[in-house]
Amino acid sequence: MIIEPRMRGFICLTAHPKGCEQNVKNQIEYVKSKGKIDGAKKVLVIGASTGFGLASRITSAFGSDAATIGVFFEKEPAEGKTASPGWYNSAAFEVEATKAGLYAKSINGDAFSNEVKQQAIEMIKSDLGQVDLVIYSLASPVRLHPVTGVLHRSTLKPIGSTFTNKTVDFHTGNVTQVSIEPANQEDIDNTVVVMGGEDWSMWMGALKEAGVLANGATTIAYSYIGPEVTEAVYRKGTIGRAKDHLEATAFEITEKLKGINGKGYVSVNKALVTQASSAIPVIPLYISLLYKIMKAEGIHEGCIEQIQRLYAERLYTGSAIPTDDKGRIRIDDWEMRADVQEKIAKLWVESTTESLVQLGDLAGYKQDFLNLFGFGFDGVDYQADANEMVLVPSIK
Repeated sequence: MIIEPRMRGFICLTAHPKGCEQNVKNQIEYVKSKGKIDGAKKVLVIGASTGFGLASRITSAFGSDAATIGVFFEKEPAEGKTASPGWYNSAAFEVEATKAGLYAKSINGDAFSNEVKQQAIEMIKSDLGQVDLVIYSLASPVRLHPVTGVLHRSTLKPIGSTFTNKTVDFHTGNVTQVSIEPANQEDIDNTVVVMGGEDWSMWMGALKEAGVLANGATTIAYSYIGPEVTEAVYRKGTIGRAKDHLEATAFEITEKLKGINGKGYVSVNKALVTQASSAIPVIPLYISLLYKIMKAEGIHEGCIEQIQRLYAERLYTGSAIPTDDKGRIRIDDWEMRADVQEKIAKLWVESTTESLVQLGDLAGYKQDFLNLFGFGFDGVDYQADANEMVLVPSIK
């Protein structure tokens, strides 16, 4: 079938298998071009199919020759219907890893469930024995709690008062005002349950209890802080409360892993185009201005550049891992540079539908959004028939 992007709001309903394959190959080539990293050799990536999780799996495998197990929850293909992009990414990753002589297996299921945790533990026991790095990179709007059976939904709301500011529809380029009503306590509590650190802690507890964590094992979860202009809806809103909980959980996990000299860290990463960030009001406008400035300064990074630098310059330097005063690894340092943020603050005031064409990088935003679904890559013939029925080799 000929596969074209079909948009519905902030979602693309289709994914291109060849484009996703090209995306994975491009990231692999980038990691290989940067040289070897003396990193972990047996790695579990929870949330391994897109974004920072996929970049972590690629960097582990092709930067450090690591064996990897990836956990994700993706839609499989059906005749005449494409899979979700993460499915095609994972299929391409496994093929390339196998070609390179690297172990790679995947689990497709709800990572919040006890069943998937147990499946991962059994796979580690039988194939790897133990893992020395666990990446936690889950992004889900809902969580079915494995103990209570309650389905929790996260919300994206400010706390305390209505938030009003500019945003942009990245499809049309229209800059408008948006207002978001404040959260109630139930909204806050649900968001913390879905996006906070409880599930990360449950994973690490289960892995430790099963004896599948190596001595000195490290676990990393990903977070975001962001600038003043987005903080009311992000860092000081419901999501921010969840991120606070996630960051506090890192210390609890370190305490839990003391007996095996293990450590938990949160890495604060850069703002990037993802399906999730595209749906957050204000963020697309901020990212389009950020991209313009960082590209002009020569310091722009996508997911793979961020994670390769995290591994090479923070995690595996041979020295202690550097953290800020709250114990967080900061790889958002270039985004949060004072000169970059000052320029964004100035451009923010000047941004209108008419001026954003010059002031921001909306074209770059749209390109990155299409890339998420395997569209817009050089070297892919999008007019050719594509086979949607691609399988992930290790998933029968």
